[in-house]
Amino acid sequence: MAVLRYLQLDVFAPRPGTGNPLGAVLDADGLSRGQMQALAAGLNLSETVFFLRPTAPGADYHIRIFTPTRERAFAGHPSGGAAWAAVTCDLAQPRDGALLQQCEAGLLPVRVSGPAEALQIQLASPPAQQLDTAADRAPETLLPLAASGHVAELWDNGARWWLLPLRDASAVRNLVPDMAALADWSLATAATGLAGFADEAGTDHTRVVRAFCPADAAAVPEDPVTGSANALSGAWRRQRNALPGREGRYVASQGREVGRDGRVQVEVDAQGTVWIGGQVQAVIDGHIRW
Repeated sequence: MAVLRYLQLDVFAPRPGTGNPLGAVLDADGLSRGQMQALAAGLNLSETVFFLRPTAPGADYHIRIFTPTRERAFAGHPSGGAAWAAVTCDLAQPRDGALLQQCEAGLLPVRVSGPAEALQIQLASPPAQQLDTAADRAPETLLPLAASGHVAELWDNGARWWLLPLRDASAVRNLVPDMAALADWSLATAATGLAGFADEAGTDHTRVVRAFCPADAAAVPEDPVTGSANALSGAWRRQRNALPGREGRYVASQGREVGRDGRVQVEVDAQGTVWIGGQVQAVIDGHIRW
């Protein structure tokens, strides 16, 4: 039986209980892939990350990401939480505020800033690409809510999401999709699910996002706070020259409808790289016997 250091984190969380939960197993080199999958299933969080010794030149740390039923190449909130854990648990030391994360999607740059008690994490999303448009193939209940002149578009950055700009923030906040139809549509298009979004003049945010994934391996009908979908939303805005200001930065609100209140900082730099970030809170710090 192995004794493994374990953290449960709240990612994109201004305070505990507001973000997206994540499990983190810090010393997983002795585990097989099957053992990692079984442990992730037992923990039953949407994702669990496992820290391994880096094998890629230049990598500061190495993670693998598992849902209760399968492995992911990339996901935003696991990557953000992993970067926080790597620094706070002395698994990696930033150089001039920078780290390089190894995961199944490749090597991803990470920025770290701020004091230890309020560490800010920003990570570079894998390159985004638009794959398809839905036209009239989206579930009918979604079509009347779409912003004028827009249809759902399928985008991929290591995670695949249908993106649908909605007519206003109220449409996002009050959206009640047909989960069965959305699950069928997602499975038919190999998508994680659908992310709806709109601008909102909040006191600490300018965009509201909701992400529905009833057919996803994580078995979460609505994700509390979603890094990959927020990154794709930033790429969508860049494609349309719709980023705010000169620096292309904004803050998205997500999770209120499921009892959370996360904040995701989104930045699109001059090279078109989308950075997502925020704060991470440690909720549990202990050990697992497995």
